Amino acid sequence: MATRSYGQYCGVTTAVELVAERWALLIVRDLLVGPRRYTDLKQGLPRIPTNILSTRLKELQDGGVVRRVPIPRCGLVYELTPYGRELEPIVLALGRWGFQRMGDPAEGDVVSPDSLTMALRTAFRPAATVDMPTTTYELGVGPVTLGARVAGGALEVWQIAPAAPPVGGTLPDLQPDIRIAAGPAIRRVISGELTPSDAIEQGHVVVVDGDPALLERFAATFHIDPGVAA
Repeated sequence: MATRSYGQYCGVTTAVELVAERWALLIVRDLLVGPRRYTDLKQGLPRIPTNILSTRLKELQDGGVVRRVPIPRCGLVYELTPYGRELEPIVLALGRWGFQRMGDPAEGDVVSPDSLTMALRTAFRPAATVDMPTTTYELGVGPVTLGARVAGGALEVWQIAPAAPPVGGTLPDLQPDIRIAAGPAIRRVISGELTPSDAIEQGHVVVVDGDPALLERFAATFHIDPGVAA
C-alpha cells in the first residue's frame, strides 16, 4: 500500500494507516449501506475532490478493505470485503461517540441518504424493540426521505427520496404506520433532550400521517444518550 506510515508496530497504527486518511472512513460509512458506483460515492460526498476519491478507493482496495465487482445492470461497483465489513461495529460506535458533540449543523452542512441511514443504524436499540409491534416509519429530513421497518429487534432501512433503488436491489413495498417530517432537531428527540410531544408542539417535528403516539415508539427505538461530552 502506498500510504503514510507512522513507523510503529501496533494494531491501532495499522488500522489508522488503512482507514484514517481524510475521507476514507466516510467512504467506508457509505459502503456499509450497500455497494456503490463511483458516481454514487461522489454524489454522497459532494465536497470530496475527484482525485482524492480515486486515491482513497485505490488505497482501500490495496488494503483489502474495498473491492470492485460487477453487478448485473449496474456495471462495476465498489463494495466492502468481509474484512472491510468488520468495521461496521467500529463505525457505529464512532457515530455514537461523535453524536455527543454534534451540536447544530453549520451552514452548508448536508444530510445524505447514506449518512441518515447510518445515523438510524447508529441510534437503533435492538433490545428495546424485541417486544414492540412491527412498525414501519417514513422519516424525512430536508430533501432526504427514508423508510425504516422495525420487527423483532431487527432494523431495515431503505431510501425513498431522492428516488434511487438500491444498487442491485429493489425497494420494499411497505406502507408506513407514521410519516415524520423533521429538521436537524430530530437529533434532540433521539438524544432525549426533547420529548416527542414537545418536538411536535414546538414545530421541530411534523407528523404528516399516522398516529402521533408512534413518535414515542420512534424515540424509544432510536436513542443515543448524550453522555459525558454534553
